[in-house]
Order: sequence, then structure tokens, then C-alpha cells
Amino acid sequence: MSDALAAARIETVRRHMALEVEHDWDGVIATFARPRYEMHGAGQVFDGETAVRGYFAASRTPFPDQGNEIIAIAHDGDTVLVEFWLTGTHLGPLRFGGRTIAPTGRAFRVRMCATFEFGPGSDKIVCERPYFDQGAVMRALELA
Repeated sequence: MSDALAAARIETVRRHMALEVEHDWDGVIATFARPRYEMHGAGQVFDGETAVRGYFAASRTPFPDQGNEIIAIAHDGDTVLVEFWLTGTHLGPLRFGGRTIAPTGRAFRVRMCATFEFGPGSDKIVCERPYFDQGAVMRALELA
């Protein structure tokens, strides 16, 4: 694989993550060959544009200021690996464990990682796989 393709993939991931913070969902969708998230922690899969846009809406309702701060980023084969801080403030209703938790105004900052898979020879994302402990956010918000 060329250094240019590796650099293009890393730039795609950086842009993708920045666009998520900006809520530029059209821009985020454009970074994919086909939008797909596989959430390792919750076990959910969002496949296709409609499902991914639904995920964006559901995850930003309780945390409209959700952000990320990249700690480290690396490229290996058809994968870009990212370690980052996930941040946000509980400002909207949060659905968790069959209940809805009213906004607390509390902020969280939890360490996560994600892989971004790419098709051979492409700088378009095939799948994002965030790895996280769902309870970490709840503990950070003092809800667990």
C-alpha cells in the first residue's frame, strides 16, 4: 500500500470525526462507501444511510454537544485505528436500560477507541467500529 493512500485514509478519519462534532451528517455520510457502524459495547449495528442517520439523531438527543478529541491515530493495512476522548453533556432525555433519564446537566469524558475499515485501494470508510464500555458514560454522569 502506498504512503499516499495511508495518509488519505487517516485524513478521511480525521475529517469524519470532525464532521461528527459539527453535526454535518451529509459530510459524515460522504466519508463512507456505504454507511455502517458496528457498536462493540452495545452490540448494535447501524447499516445503511437511514439507520446511521437514526443513530446520529438518537445519540445526539441526550448529548447534543457530543465531541471527540483524538489521542492517537495509526494505519495498519485496510484499517485506521483511533484512540480518543469522547465528551459530552447530558442535556436531553437519555434512554438506557428500558427507562428514560431526565437531563442532569452533567458532563462526561471517557476514553475510547475505534477502528475504521476501508475497502482495498479506497479512501472511503466501509465500517466504523467503536469499542467502549457503555457503563463508563453512565458512571461518569454518576447515574450508575
